[in-house]
Amino acid sequence: MAISVFDLFKIGIGPSSSHTVGPMRAAFDFVQALRDEDLLERVARMEVRLYGSLSATGKGHGTDRAVIMGLMGERPDQIDPAIVTPCIEELLEASTLMLDGRLAIPFLWSRDMQWHEECLPYHPNAMTLIAHGHGGELWRNTYYSVGGGFVIDEAQAERGELDQDHTALPYDFNSAAELMALCRMHDMRISELMLENEKAWRSEAEVRDGLWRIWQAMRACVDAGLEHEGVLPGGLNVKRRAAALHRRLLAARDDQSLIASTFGAMDWVNVFALAVNEENAAGGRMVTAPTNGAAGIIPAVLHYYMKFQSGACERDVVDFLLAAGAVGILCKKNASISGAEVGCQGEVGSACAMAAAGLAEVMGGSVGQVENAAEIGLEHNLGLTCDPVGGLVQVPCIERNAIASVKAINAAQMALRGDGEHFISLDKAIRTMRDTGRDMQDKYKETSRGGLAVNAIEC
Repeated sequence: MAISVFDLFKIGIGPSSSHTVGPMRAAFDFVQALRDEDLLERVARMEVRLYGSLSATGKGHGTDRAVIMGLMGERPDQIDPAIVTPCIEELLEASTLMLDGRLAIPFLWSRDMQWHEECLPYHPNAMTLIAHGHGGELWRNTYYSVGGGFVIDEAQAERGELDQDHTALPYDFNSAAELMALCRMHDMRISELMLENEKAWRSEAEVRDGLWRIWQAMRACVDAGLEHEGVLPGGLNVKRRAAALHRRLLAARDDQSLIASTFGAMDWVNVFALAVNEENAAGGRMVTAPTNGAAGIIPAVLHYYMKFQSGACERDVVDFLLAAGAVGILCKKNASISGAEVGCQGEVGSACAMAAAGLAEVMGGSVGQVENAAEIGLEHNLGLTCDPVGGLVQVPCIERNAIASVKAINAAQMALRGDGEHFISLDKAIRTMRDTGRDMQDKYKETSRGGLAVNAIEC
């Protein structure tokens, strides 16, 4: 299995990569399959079945709406978030779905959008789409949204495939130990090795341009989050804080007090992370990094570097994202980046490790120091549960990104103060994340049936 850095960093919409981006992509792929089989024009009715975690928290994550938009021919990387609500309102009023954006078929929400508590065999995030013709069933497929917007169908799941890509890479690695050995053998930094691997798919110029566009999308998300105010949708009445905090930071620029000097940089990191995750919670345009629920951490740390590091440049952005991507690939290959599979340690924990590695890389850390930074970032998020209140990616998710962003910076700083030698390896931390996720009760894995999701609403 070959994973590109562009598989981890994907432009999409909020609030969830596994519950919004993935289902939309699956529904879009289903429509393409109907077209390929010359069945599209014969469809008379669509049936949507959501299972497991997609059912448990799907309403709060907008899974149902995302599937409908995918069936209408919209892609998560291209859709304008502003059209979602009007399209859904129009469908509900007319009970008509515009399949592929042009074929009107009846769609009764209470009948055709189904929620099933049971989990299907291969992953907690499962959905089945069924196209009916006038004479009976035409086509069906089951899809698994396995985290970070990655989607596999029933056939891939049965074969044990996480992805269809089997591109041969010049420096393939399946563990941090292998990655470090390759870097040392070929006298390469982690970002340099990753760049060579990325060139198996596209030219170096395309890699650099693509990652710069990812960074621009991250910056745009932060900017939007610093502008928008009000209450986030969903019913919890959570107020946006990033814009007000940003104004206070700008007003306090000339404050020379001890508190201002000590916490100024940390406040900026917090505000960057809050801005991204408030935009995500509102269903705005953002970048999976590696998921939506943890999307504020890497942008916040990278913004911190670009704002405070003298001489920071475009090349640093590329190197940061490449090194971060290497750690994300290891987390995905050897554990999971899905909150529904291993809890929030797989989302925020992975993102914290990735951000710490990226920062250590651009700060000139050795291969061992970069690996150590990632290990520290992940180790101290082990056991983190995914218990979103109301099934919304708001509490505790928004603040959790800010806390993990600061933690990533501290992890990189600690690693850079050392020599790269440490007791627990990144591979062992990732393996522990996998095992802890297996042992974790399902109510703590993105079902909103345990933890804060329950205690926050007790009378």
